[in-house]
Order: sequence, then structure tokens, then C-alpha cells
Amino acid sequence: MKSYGIFEFGEPLALREMPTPEPQGAEVILKVKAAGVCHSDIHIWEGGYDLGHDRKLSLRDRGVTLPLTPGHETVGEVVALGPDADGIEIGETCLVFPWIGCGDCDVCREGLENYCLKASNIGVHRDGGFADYVRTPHARYLLPIGDLDPAEIAPYACSGVTTYSAIRKLGDRIARQPVVLIGAGGLGLMAIKILRALSAAGAVVVDIDPVKRDKAVEAGALAAVDGAAPDAVAQVQQAVGSAPLSVIDLVGSPQTAQLGFDVLTKGGTLVLVGLFGNIATWPLAMIPLKGISIVGNLVGTLQECRELIDLVRAGRIEPIPVSRFPLDRANETLMDLRDGKFVGRAVLCP
Repeated sequence: MKSYGIFEFGEPLALREMPTPEPQGAEVILKVKAAGVCHSDIHIWEGGYDLGHDRKLSLRDRGVTLPLTPGHETVGEVVALGPDADGIEIGETCLVFPWIGCGDCDVCREGLENYCLKASNIGVHRDGGFADYVRTPHARYLLPIGDLDPAEIAPYACSGVTTYSAIRKLGDRIARQPVVLIGAGGLGLMAIKILRALSAAGAVVVDIDPVKRDKAVEAGALAAVDGAAPDAVAQVQQAVGSAPLSVIDLVGSPQTAQLGFDVLTKGGTLVLVGLFGNIATWPLAMIPLKGISIVGNLVGTLQECRELIDLVRAGRIEPIPVSRFPLDRANETLMDLRDGKFVGRAVLCP
């Protein structure tokens, strides 16, 4: 089979011919129908994350080995089952949940495999969907999608479940007041759709790109504010109707984190999702003085992914814009995403 892999961090993805995988034990093999290209793939390709002060979190030091086929947003057709596999049938089309833990630690037993310290994530620690076929360790990580469009469904494995999980961390506040979303890329557009599906009070979106702001309003945002405007804080608060209780930062830069902090009211919650990196410079005294909660969100759980796909299958979440590309454009697509050339999501369709 063909796959496009990372052989050296920061070097172009390269084609490699590999044997078609054969399932062992409870494993399931799927023929890839769609593989989303995600901002996390950029960080994986780069080999780490910017921690500020000239420090970098190294993925190599965190157990990521090369060569690696990226791709953690995958939909495929089941084509082979290991001798111990059950609960799935040959020919079913499924979304692959990629955030796989050890299964034995405390967080895994709580259903929080996405926080496992011994994670074995597809497209990160094991070969992913930028290929003709993908292997998953157990059928429980497969979510059947019926006749839904694989290219539209693939991003739910990361951008979808990430935004769903972040929104769920805000509780019933989403019904009482609009949520501020910083970032109107694929995650921002996804979050707007999910908030509508959950009967929330709506979203006020912040982005420095006017095209993305327009797309956010088209997708249903109540308002879209230029984050670079000198009065951006006042504009956001006016659009919400008061200082907001809830902000989700889908970018994670020093500038967006500061804006998210500044707009919140007392007792507000800032959920950090984006991994742009560097450091935040919040005045520490203001965290207790304002009673602010700062919450991190790393993708989502298998149960949250199931809930999300149930909403999609029920027709309650409208698809976001998807740009489709052949597998042999994997490297070009990744670089275009890095350069901010897409609105919505980019998906490889082998």
C-alpha cells in the first residue's frame, strides 16, 4: 500500500510503499476513504510545540518515533478482522477514534484515554490515515457512520470532538449567554455548528482574518470581531451583551490568551484549546481577584465522540466547508494548511 510519512521532522512528507497490514488479535483493518489534515499534524510534522523562553516540547522525547504516517482524522471501510475482533462487520464504514490509551491506568479506567500517559494514538504514536489502509487495535474505537459523507465526517475525530469537549466543559452556561470563540478556522466553524446543535445562546467569534470572520457569520455566529482592533475587548463585550462568562481559545497564542483573559467577567471560564504556543503573561493576582477558571482541553473522550456522532447522524449538526485532495497531495496540503490557505477543513481522499 501507499502511505505518506514523516522521515525527518520538518522535512517534506515522503511516499513509502508498505505491505498492506494484516490484523492480529482484536485488530481491525480499514481501507481509508478520507483522512483529515489537521493543525496538530503540523505540530507533529514539526516535531514539537513552542513552550516559550526558547524551549520546545520534543515529540521525539515523548515517544514519537520515525518514520511515521500521520493522520488522526480517518474514516475507512472495514476490510479485515483479527481472529479476536468482534462488534463490527466487514464492509462497514466507520470513523476511527484515534486517542488510544493503555486501558489500565486511572485516567483510562475513568474513560479519559485522551489523557493517558502511555498513549498510543493513531497518527501520532502509530501509523495513521495518510495511507491506503489504517490499523486500529480494537473495534470499540470504530464509530459506524452509515451513508454519511466520509470527507465531512473525518474531521469529527479531532476538530469535532475537541470543540465538543471544550463546549461541554462550560456546562449550562452555554444556554444562558453567548460563548466567545477565538479563532474562526475549522475548529471555530465546527464550534458554531455544535453550539447550535446544543441549543446554546450562540457564539461571538474573534479572528484577525476578515475572510474567516465573514465565514463565521455565514455559519451562524452572532457577531465577528477583529481580534487586532484596539478596542477588541469592548467590541466582544458589546456583542455578548456584557463581559462574557465563557471563552474558548482555539488558537492558543500569547495574544489570543490575553484577549480571552481580558474579556471575561468575574467567575468566568477560559478554555484553552489551541496549541500555537509560547507563553501567557496574565497578572497572577487577577486570577483570584476575578475568580477566573483557566481550563485546558486536549481533544475529547471516546464517549464524547460517540455523543457527537449521534448528533451528526440525527442531522442536528450541519457540515462545515471541506476541501478534498488526492492522497498524493498530502505534503502540499499540509503546507497549505500551515500557510493558512484553507477555510474549513482539508481532507485527503485516497
